[in-house]
Amino acid sequence: MVETVTIPGPAPLTGSFFAATQPRAFAVLNGATGVPHRFYRHFAAWLAETQGVSCLTYDYRDFGASSRGPVRDVTASMLDWGLHDTQAARNWLETRAKGLPLWLMGHSLGGLMLARQERTKDIARVITVCTGPVHTTDHPWPFQATVRALWFAVGPLSTATFGYVPKQFSGLGTDIPGPVFKQWKRWCTTRGYPAKDPLIPAAPLAAFSCPVRTVSMSDDTSVPPVAVERMTELYPGNDTEHLALTPQQFGLRKVGHVDVFRHENAKVWPALIA
Repeated sequence: MVETVTIPGPAPLTGSFFAATQPRAFAVLNGATGVPHRFYRHFAAWLAETQGVSCLTYDYRDFGASSRGPVRDVTASMLDWGLHDTQAARNWLETRAKGLPLWLMGHSLGGLMLARQERTKDIARVITVCTGPVHTTDHPWPFQATVRALWFAVGPLSTATFGYVPKQFSGLGTDIPGPVFKQWKRWCTTRGYPAKDPLIPAAPLAAFSCPVRTVSMSDDTSVPPVAVERMTELYPGNDTEHLALTPQQFGLRKVGHVDVFRHENAKVWPALIA
């Protein structure tokens, strides 16, 4: 069963709740930058229908189904999405879970700030997929040239002209609000940014009492495995397990950064939660 839900918080969020018939756990899936929550519907349905895990997906404030006006007027930052909205979604899910185990899952941006949430000791599982503190120099060539063009030419020019980065230029197929882009650029062009951005709160030592699973894909050019391996910087003191996957393990030619959650690549999904 799928239910459209409204999540209260600093800004109202719209999402979808996939209810398992007899749930053994509840999961919130925090999406990647510029990826609408509907993209994750097949994975969320698989969790609910075959794994007994009820799953919440949603769009960050002023994006996708949570949009409330023109993108040029958005004031939300990437930290609002990655920290405050993920907390609001998790708070909503806790009221549904009624004491059952709670999983935090994050794709790319969705996994960066989880250790900075409240009440982290209550979480049963943490799984991040293609998440890591990536720096521009981590990207392989020629993709690095595309990223540099976005950070230093296309993005700044677009935000100065339109107030946002149009989907034709973002490379994501969705418009990126100006404040989100500016903070995103600052993070990805600053080494060790979590400790250098004064707006990012410090992560408590050993925030989680459960292991943290970080998953990388060998052909991910957006957040390469070398960046995923740095996740200990974001989750200091935690028991962090890095699972390095390749498309060939599953008989696939390519998977990459976003398409790990595409229905055509469902062969990968059991490994994410195993």
